[in-house]
This record gives sequence, C-alpha cells and structure tokens, in this order.
Amino acid sequence: MKFWKRFVASALTIMLLCITCEMQLYAEEEAKTPEELAQEEMNAVHALPVDTNALDGWPQGPSIFADSAVVMDIGSGAILYDKRSNEQHYPASITKILTTLVALENAELTDKVTFSEDSISFLEYGDAHIGMKPGEEISLEDALYAVLLASANEVSYAVAESVGTTMGGGYDTFIQAMNDRAKEIGCTNSHWVNANGLHDDQHYTTAHDMAVIGAEVFGHEEFRKITSTLQHIIPPTNLVPEQRVFQQNHKMLQPSNPHYYEYCVGGKTGFTDQAKTTLVTFADNGDMQLVAVNLKSYGVNVYTDTRAMFDYVYGNFSKVSLEECMDKEKIEKYLEDDAYVVLPKGIEVSQLEEEYEPIEDEQRREARVSYTYEGQPVGSAKVVLQADFYKKLTGKSDPIVQEVKKTEKKEKEGFSLPVKIMMGVAAVLILAGVCYCSIHFHRINQRRRRRKAAYKNRTKNQISNTTKRGKKN
Repeated sequence: MKFWKRFVASALTIMLLCITCEMQLYAEEEAKTPEELAQEEMNAVHALPVDTNALDGWPQGPSIFADSAVVMDIGSGAILYDKRSNEQHYPASITKILTTLVALENAELTDKVTFSEDSISFLEYGDAHIGMKPGEEISLEDALYAVLLASANEVSYAVAESVGTTMGGGYDTFIQAMNDRAKEIGCTNSHWVNANGLHDDQHYTTAHDMAVIGAEVFGHEEFRKITSTLQHIIPPTNLVPEQRVFQQNHKMLQPSNPHYYEYCVGGKTGFTDQAKTTLVTFADNGDMQLVAVNLKSYGVNVYTDTRAMFDYVYGNFSKVSLEECMDKEKIEKYLEDDAYVVLPKGIEVSQLEEEYEPIEDEQRREARVSYTYEGQPVGSAKVVLQADFYKKLTGKSDPIVQEVKKTEKKEKEGFSLPVKIMMGVAAVLILAGVCYCSIHFHRINQRRRRRKAAYKNRTKNQISNTTKRGKKN
C-alpha cells in the first residue's frame, strides 16, 4: 500500500512540474512583443540551410531571410543558388509576370482592354489599383505597364478578361492558359486561379517555377522594356479626362534608392499577409543574364538578399563553352552557336553528368542534352547526335539515312498509278492541243494562199484590160 501511495505522489509531483513549466513558457511567450516574435521567426528562416552549399566543390552562398529562393542563368537554365526552391508558397503579385507572358503571347499591344463591372467590383480595401472605372478602355500596352509597375489588381483582371475573349473564351479561358503555359515551359509545382495574385489557398508556386516563368517572359522585348521603366503615364480615356501617372515599385531599379543595383534590369514585387514579401528580379552584367526569386521573405531584407545572391553568382561563376569540349563520339554539332554551361572555378565539363532526351523528328537526329553536377542543373543545349550514338540511345535507325533510302526507292519504283494516270491524261491533252494547232494553222495557211492567188489573178486581169484599152485608143 505504501508503494502505491508513493507512486501516486511521485506521478502527481511530475505532472505539477510539467504544468508549471508549460505555464512559465506560455508566460514567457506572452511577455514577448510582436516584433520580438517576428524577429525569432526571421532568424529561424535565416538559419535554414542553402541546398547548393552542400555540393562538393560548390562555392558557399549567402544565408538569406527568404524561406525559398533561387538564382537561374536565363540563357542556359543553370541553377546557381538554391534554397528550398521546390517548396510551395503563395506568390502574391509576382503572379502578374505569368499574366504578362500569356497576354503577350495571345494578343497585340494595340488591342483594347475593356473594364467590366466584374473587373472592378472584387477589389477590397488595401488592394493595389489605379482607379479604373467600368466601361473604360485602354490599350493592352498601357494595361501591362499598370500591371507590372503599379501592380494594379483590377487591370490584371481586365487584361485576363479581354485577352481571354480574344482567345475565344473569357476570364476562365485566360486562367486555364496560365496553367497550361506554365506546364509547357517546365513548371511542376504550381497552380493558378487568378491573374493578380490576391490570396487563394489554391493559388501557389515555387521559387524554381517562378524562375522558369521569368526566364521565358524575359525573352520578350516588350516585357524587358516595360519592366525596366521607372514611370509611365496613361493618357485620358473615354471616361476619365485626367492622366494616370505611376512609378516603378522595385527598389533595385530606382537610382536614388539605397537598394539600387547597377545590374538590375527589371523585376516584380509582391506582398500579402499570407505570402509575406515575394520578389522576382532580373540582372544583366553584360556577360550573364540572371533571374532571382525570393518567396516568403520579410520586408526590405528581400533586396539585401537579392543583391547578395547576384554578387555571389557574378563573383564565383562563369560561362564555359560546350563547343570547345564537345564529345564527338556522341554529338555531331550543337544547334546553338553559343551553347554553354555555367560552372564555378575548379569544376570541369568532364565532371558533369549528361542526360539526352531525343526530340521527335523523322528527318533529324536532334536531342536536348542536360548537364548536371551532383544533380544540380548547370545548363542544357540542343544538339544533333552522331548516327551510332542515336541508334544506341533510341534503338532506331538513322532517320536521315532512312529518308534518303525512301527517296531512292521512290525514284526506282517510278510514279504511283494515280500520278501515271494524270500524266497520261496530260499527255493526251497536250497531243490533242498540238494536233488542233497544226490543223488550225494549216487552214490559215491555205486561206492565205487562196487569197494571194486571187489577188494575183485580179492584178493580172487589171493589167490586161488596161493594155487592151490602150491599143484601142
């Protein structure tokens, strides 16, 4: 009995101690200010490891405040800095980069964007907008300036609605096109339900996918022009007589801002309570064009981190020409004149893994070859494979040789029956035409001879009659 009393007493003592500890911890948490709690959260995210830092021989990248981030070389697709880049997050207004891509690919800048009641009525207090009214019309070009510079949510909706109509549907058609296009260019963990990035639990992406989208849209000259502009003016419209003036929000593009970065050539900002701060930034130092993405970051730290990531890449990586170290047993030629990979100092092309993906084409031995270092993408290129390697890779005969054989076989076999019939009919028609022309010209010549003979006879008779009259006189 004494044993059980002691056991129960010990158990109660332990429970009281646990409860006391929990209450103390709760009290300590309650005593912390919101700022202190936010700082603890930021510090925890800052301490998350950078994935590329674990690669053997890879230069150590900076720790940053974003939960997920990536830096990609636009030309080759090389991933040079990676921190949890495949984690799903809410994108907020960087969604508008994909909106712009789909709009540019399905409409003209001179097309009209018309604002419906639906494109205005969804706005809530605090949502970014430029005060458009139902029934107003502006050009798609002006609309995209408002989308990328002012992050105007109603304009993004109207662009989707108007371009969707041009595509033969409406707003939902455009949203579906956003999802389809993202998958086409290689996005694997994204889903889009609106054109502006306002919060929805089913609207999400990854840093990697946003870099892929950014690299794709950067290929459009119109996008590069718009995203690098510091200020734009929309002229008076059919309903509003005043101009609308708005500025670039990306601080790394503003020369007077402390966060200005000399190599920055464009980008898009984003923020919602759920997404935190998001940012896509493009940089060009004259040698490499880069896109950097930060998801779920904190305030202006996103600019400091982006600069650190760019400086890290520009200071540690360089392009390596693939032509100079081409494996001639596998590759006949590169289809791009400047095919390259991006590598840090100390890593050679010979250390890379290769993966060949044949491109379906009945008349070529084309393939896409992707280069990786310890699983990390460092570039890809389009090539023509050597015939023997093509057969080894695909199990198929050389399509170029097969095409030549087919041509030779056709030449030997002659023309098909339908072609022969057509040729026979054509020959008969030509022969009939020649005969007709011969008969026709023969008749014409006969008439000419008869007329000539008749003319001679008349002339002879006239001369004879004239002679006779002369004798009588």
